[in-house]
Amino acid sequence: MLKNYSCGELNKKYVGAEVTLAGWVDRRRDHGGLVFIDLRDREGIVQVVFNPEVSKLCHRVANELRSEYVVQVRGRVAPRPKGTENPRLATGEIEIIAENAELLNPSQTPPFYINEEAEVEESLRLKYRYLDLRRPRMKENLFLRHRIIKFIRDFLDAREFIEVETPILIKSPPEGARDYLVPSRIHSGRFYALPQSPQQMKQLLMVAGMEKYFQIARCFRDEDTRADRQPEFTQLDLEMSFVEEEDILNLIEELFTSLVAVVKPEMRLIKPFPRLTYTEAMECYGIDKPDVRFGLEIKDLSDIAAETTFAIFHSAIAEGGKVKGIYAPGGANYTRGQLDELNRLVRALGAGGLVTISLGAQADSLSELTMGMIKSVAAKYLTLDQIRDMASRLEAKPGDLLLIIAGKPEVVSAALGELRCEMGRRLKLADPNLLAFAFITDFPLLGWNEKSGRWEAEHHPFTAPRDEDMPLLDKTPEKVRGRHYDIICNGYEIGGGSLRIHTSGLQRKIFKLLGYSDIEVDDLFGHMLEAFDYGAPPHGGIAIGIDRLVMLLAGEKTIREVIAFPKTQEATDLTFKAPSPVTEQQLTELHLCLREEE
Repeated sequence: MLKNYSCGELNKKYVGAEVTLAGWVDRRRDHGGLVFIDLRDREGIVQVVFNPEVSKLCHRVANELRSEYVVQVRGRVAPRPKGTENPRLATGEIEIIAENAELLNPSQTPPFYINEEAEVEESLRLKYRYLDLRRPRMKENLFLRHRIIKFIRDFLDAREFIEVETPILIKSPPEGARDYLVPSRIHSGRFYALPQSPQQMKQLLMVAGMEKYFQIARCFRDEDTRADRQPEFTQLDLEMSFVEEEDILNLIEELFTSLVAVVKPEMRLIKPFPRLTYTEAMECYGIDKPDVRFGLEIKDLSDIAAETTFAIFHSAIAEGGKVKGIYAPGGANYTRGQLDELNRLVRALGAGGLVTISLGAQADSLSELTMGMIKSVAAKYLTLDQIRDMASRLEAKPGDLLLIIAGKPEVVSAALGELRCEMGRRLKLADPNLLAFAFITDFPLLGWNEKSGRWEAEHHPFTAPRDEDMPLLDKTPEKVRGRHYDIICNGYEIGGGSLRIHTSGLQRKIFKLLGYSDIEVDDLFGHMLEAFDYGAPPHGGIAIGIDRLVMLLAGEKTIREVIAFPKTQEATDLTFKAPSPVTEQQLTELHLCLREEE
């Protein structure tokens, strides 16, 4: 080894020891005769002193060193002179008196500072990702990711789970997002697909009698990227036999509670994890992955609105719509410009507009409010009692702002859901040190697609219906609830799973509801149906997004910050310049030819 100690592990107990270190020059300072180098490796930073009276040759090497040069140093650990200690460093009480130094590799001037957390344009960071990863924050993110995955493996191993790797080259399934296709050289005109998840394979492992399986699985989806989505991603894939929903939810709650306590003990949790049905989540938050760190729940005001003379409310209700709202704490002093901005936001989400009612802060309670204290274009169509009733239902008080939308129920809920999140961000209502995990249950099994004119699986076609809803499958499938559950955290979906169908008869029935012919079912899913006829046990599982989980624990805003070599928003790799053209010979070997785009 070119070093026998790490830079970050040395302290006062090593004073007098002869050490050999190697790393990068973090900073260089020339104090006349003495040259000081902050030497950095993966574990930390230590100060090295180059004194010409100790070694002239070593001092000459120090004069050549610049930031990010790679150097090996041999020397003696000494206490820093009194008054020069650096409490910000773990090694701040000692320094290395260099006796020998060797330049291992010089460096060009980096395109951005490595030793400072300065703002750097993302495309530049991704082009030079190997330099970006030297920065302390990025290094810590990768360390955190490692600790999280190691904890998960150890946790599940202690509970008798077996880790099984499944294939990357599989058959393209008909459902879900677009696949990444891989042409076969051997079988002309045929393709593999990269797995969107190991769904079918983990179910077959249950048929195989594994009973408790997990995998840190690589998954691929050809869909547009965003802050929490990449073309390739990592998930904890987990499946169990002979279980009910509670067994899986309790396991995941124990896993996350234990994980946070070990790798992020400074973070707080809501315990036990709240449970919301899909209907409750949509009614209260307008979204199935709500941030429950703050309130501002959506409330139905339709009954109060129906008693007003406001035409917008009346027309919405007459057409089967709803009038709902939230409130903004302390928002009564919003300017016209701020209110117009909120109005544009909800219009962009499909709503007809936003009705705002400012409650004057002069009153101490709602009962003391007067019409003179209220500002709203709708005020002349509402009585004082109606405004007080709306405010009371929304749990607002004087000084707050009522935000109300009328229209189709699904549009109103979606717009208010986004508006609620936006107000939470603007007003900083969410505690950044709180991880608010929650379970969402009782999702609809199926959803009707107007464009295709057919039913689609809300989760995937292997999700089991709730037993009590089975009689509804034939006549009112829209009312059937699936044994499907999600785990959410701080406004993100972290994972989802379900109890699976494990009998071929029910699985065929679901495929038929989804519009597959018998021939298509046998061609696409025959292997699964045949497996179910060989004693498939009841089973279920869940998939957890590792990237999103690490992002939340690291306090980052995008999963690109917790992935070593991510793609850009345009799904390109700036370090490797991918995707890239291939040669005509490669295309010929794969029996492919390219067609010019029209």
